[in-house]
Amino acid sequence: MHLVIVDDDKPLLSALSRRFSQRGYNVTLFADAVSAGQLIAERADTYLLDLRFASQSGLSFITPLRQALPQCRIVMLTGYASIANAVQAVKLGADDYLTKPVDLLQLDHAIRGNTAIAVKGHATTYPTPLSPDQLEWEHIHRVLAEQQGNISRTAELLGMHRRTLQRKLIKRRP
Repeated sequence: MHLVIVDDDKPLLSALSRRFSQRGYNVTLFADAVSAGQLIAERADTYLLDLRFASQSGLSFITPLRQALPQCRIVMLTGYASIANAVQAVKLGADDYLTKPVDLLQLDHAIRGNTAIAVKGHATTYPTPLSPDQLEWEHIHRVLAEQQGNISRTAELLGMHRRTLQRKLIKRRP
């Protein structure tokens, strides 16, 4: 199975390449700006696209890939999860939408097109999507990281009072 991974996070690319190569995939990586034509030329079975890739959006590749290769699987992977982005990705033709950090088993099943996960010795389970509270928690921590821990700037960008943000940060991940 040919897998193309488009992500500007080089340590993640390296780890995913190693893991999926060990699982028998033929992996092609793109860590720098790429065109839809370059991706189509790979004629892969599955494309794993980062939502925010360098100065590009992984969403911009979905339609050209779907038109040129209607049988391929397209999986969006992002650290910037939002319901609006997930809906847009699916409307454009993505087969799946996962958030970072992602469980390797769940990612493997998404790439193969199998949403059920069978765990050795246990019944088959289905991964549950992130709840709105989890999405909010992920988003707050992503914005905070982008602001190098500056609470005041993060609160301003999120449109909330600084004390409200501090209370949310004290809580554990939902």
